[in-house]
Amino acid sequence: MRNLNAENITDAVIEQFAGCSDERLKSILNSLVTHLHGFLREVEPTEQEWTQAIDFLTRTGQMCDDKRQEFILLSDTLGVTMLVDALNHQTSDPMVSESTVLGPFYVADPPEAAQGESIDWNVEGEPFFVEGRVHDGRGEPLANVVIDVWQSDSEGFYDVQKELESASLRARFTTDDLGRYAFWTVTPSPYPIPTDGPVGKMLEITGRHPYRPAHVHFMLMAEGYETLVTQVFAEDDPYLDSDAVFGVKDSLVREYELLPPGRAPDGRSMEVPFRHLTYDFGLKASR
Repeated sequence: MRNLNAENITDAVIEQFAGCSDERLKSILNSLVTHLHGFLREVEPTEQEWTQAIDFLTRTGQMCDDKRQEFILLSDTLGVTMLVDALNHQTSDPMVSESTVLGPFYVADPPEAAQGESIDWNVEGEPFFVEGRVHDGRGEPLANVVIDVWQSDSEGFYDVQKELESASLRARFTTDDLGRYAFWTVTPSPYPIPTDGPVGKMLEITGRHPYRPAHVHFMLMAEGYETLVTQVFAEDDPYLDSDAVFGVKDSLVREYELLPPGRAPDGRSMEVPFRHLTYDFGLKASR
């Protein structure tokens, strides 16, 4: 490994992984080195530019904590998360729901809630009733599916971005014998992804906006089925075609129907206008 130069250093690095007993890991590292070195040969960065790149990644890591994941944000805004999702969740079955990005604001083990309960604890906003069913690839209802939901409030903030005493606008439900789920919340709004870190700076200097269209997150988990991570977007949102994280799919866009005061779909008497969303999910059986 002497006298290395721009032509032979890639082979020298790959050779050092020859003793790796994990063939999958070795294949990944060999490909990583090949493409990374190829990228550098193509763009020929100056030493100053490479130092800036290292600094950018360092600051990205420094922004991460138990409530904020800047690396996920970087992956999202570069389209990497959606590419990984597309490679791992390819389906042409119309009975199976499409997936999309997890996003940086998922929190494991959210508060459990009962069917039809309101999850707008500690926040105010336009009432929003969300309901639907979960079925398998044949359309048969699935009972006991665990559904985690989370969303921003009507001002575009998640609970972890605000100093709240407890969780809000996130909860865990379980489908009933007919595969049904239902809950009350507030209507989410379009919002900018966090721009106070290096990812936000990257968007700014490249002329990109940071906005995401209004949506509700869902994660559905059931034994014998692939976990589904997805979102349902408001069909009249101005950012559907320019989502900062490239997460919108036509099948995930629905009307957040505005209804007048009166009887809600669950029988509740509403004194103010409210919105209503119905969305059914189809799960894919595990291999």
